[in-house]
Amino acid sequence: MSIYQEGYDYYVMRCEDFGLEPINFYYFVKQLSQEQLNSYNEQAKLMKGCK
Repeated sequence: MSIYQEGYDYYVMRCEDFGLEPINFYYFVKQLSQEQLNSYNEQAKLMKGCK
């Protein structure tokens, strides 16, 4: 599950940007589609490269 942690951190950051309450990590992994998880992970990698 730790492979999704960076994607989750990015998701939480985006929720905060829009004033939304993020779901917890368990539901993040269980409820999102594989495509959505991959997208969040990819965005997290891009953001990490920009820092």
